Amino acid sequence: MSEHTATLPAGGCTVERAWEIFDSLPAAPVDEVTTGRWCGEELPTGHPMDGTLSESGWYGKQFDAPDGVHPLLFTDERGTVFAVDPRRVPLSLAGKIPAHWLRPVRNRLRALAPLLRTRKPTARLRDIEYRGVVSAAMVYDHLPIIDHFRRVDDETLLGVMDMRGLSEPYFFVLRR
Repeated sequence: MSEHTATLPAGGCTVERAWEIFDSLPAAPVDEVTTGRWCGEELPTGHPMDGTLSESGWYGKQFDAPDGVHPLLFTDERGTVFAVDPRRVPLSLAGKIPAHWLRPVRNRLRALAPLLRTRKPTARLRDIEYRGVVSAAMVYDHLPIIDHFRRVDDETLLGVMDMRGLSEPYFFVLRR
């Protein structure tokens, strides 16, 4: 794996700039994506979902194997990280309600965890061509979502969520 020198803009950027960065990055093939827990953060671009994941307690993603992926890890108010079944999260509301309305939910994640938690993987990693480059993509098992990844460096991936019905791209960063 080679190092790439792209710099991700602190504090966000425009959608156009995010696409420029994404398109300039090398592929992150499935067999080179490190297994384990990845800490996520949003790359704000003015998307209606900006702030939603961070306000809700999103921690990141976990790649155990190509067929064993936990696409949504959350952390409760005590810092415990747990996998959530994406079918149990009202993703259709994302971007439709103010992100700060999620703060009370985040503060009660410990109580809600039994309703949301899963131990089973709910996504897979596959090499998929997207915007002219074959790279790792996370395909959700039960939702019309594919997260496409490019390599920033050996410890950082830039992702874009491709969700049916989402008119604008949603960018995020994963760090080991």
